[in-house]
Amino acid sequence: MPGINEYRRSAKRKRDSAQPQKIGRRYKAFVTYRHFQNLLGRSLRKGRFQIRMRRLTLSVIPLLFAAGLIVYKTRTSLAVLSTVWRTGVIAARPEVVSLGYQGAAVDALDRSLNYFLLIWPALAFGILISAAVRAYVPADVWKRVLAARGTGTQLRAGLAGAPLMLCSCCVAPIFGAVYESSARLTPALTLMLASPALNPAALVLTFMLFGPGIGAMRFILAVVAVAAIGPSIELLFPRVQVQADRELRNGAGKESFGQALYTVLARTAPALIVGLLVSMILVQWLPAGALAGGTSRVIAILFVATLAVPLALPTFLEIPLALSLLSAGLPAGAAVALLFAGPAINLPSLLATARIAGWKVAVSVALFVWLIALAGGLLM
Repeated sequence: MPGINEYRRSAKRKRDSAQPQKIGRRYKAFVTYRHFQNLLGRSLRKGRFQIRMRRLTLSVIPLLFAAGLIVYKTRTSLAVLSTVWRTGVIAARPEVVSLGYQGAAVDALDRSLNYFLLIWPALAFGILISAAVRAYVPADVWKRVLAARGTGTQLRAGLAGAPLMLCSCCVAPIFGAVYESSARLTPALTLMLASPALNPAALVLTFMLFGPGIGAMRFILAVVAVAAIGPSIELLFPRVQVQADRELRNGAGKESFGQALYTVLARTAPALIVGLLVSMILVQWLPAGALAGGTSRVIAILFVATLAVPLALPTFLEIPLALSLLSAGLPAGAAVALLFAGPAINLPSLLATARIAGWKVAVSVALFVWLIALAGGLLM
């Protein structure tokens, strides 16, 4: 039938003419979608790049604080070294810590205040570095730098701690930040021990004033402590690091700088204050003739090593105290025990360590330091 056939041909022409239009619309929609995807991808990549750059920029802040600390400690250390080089004498500070007959001249509270006035710039640097690490350094950075096992990680931690030249009180806040960020006890303890024990200026002063024998023994004991204590305690208490790693994965420690500063102060300041007061009370109660000559060699070394562990000493003060032991007639081993254990740890830093990592870790650190000091003193 002509009419029907004509209608079919007309409908087919319409369909054929409409097909390219449909394809064109679909193609335009596809091109628009792909363009949107490209724009979104570029935007996301730009956003991730900006985030990485911001994290990198903020990560420099702890390094700036550390650089300021190193400059400050280098200047003060060079001044002490220059004075000792000219005069051959290092000044004692009996108003802070004195052993024996001068112990009752100043009460414990005054000694604590004098101690704080002496160390507050370095302590402020330690607190600021700790807060900046908590607030600005991403956890994955610590995992790459310090969380891996091996001697390389420990070496990096030791090399990072030694130039800081902090006493054990001032480095305690940094221990907490490194421990919580890296989720490892070994690098945190290594850095904490390296800063006072491997203080290069203190080692140079020891060689200058005591000679190569005592100087070399102090250096050897410090290296042994920095190399052995951290890994040994981590092997003894592996669950401690697991707990820290769990908190790290859950995002703990991501704070603003103000919040991080408050956290550091709340965790470390009370322990440092209480430990300092107790340490100075111990100095106050020390009998006048406790460190007099005539005591047997083994008992003298044992007593000094035991006293040196809780004793709070600012940087370099172990040196005039050790000289006073030798002048009182005590053996060289007693001086070695004090030179090593005195700056390595003290009661304030042990209490801060216990607050952060647990009392088992703190007691173990004290025990290891005491054993190394005792062994070194007996071998001298």
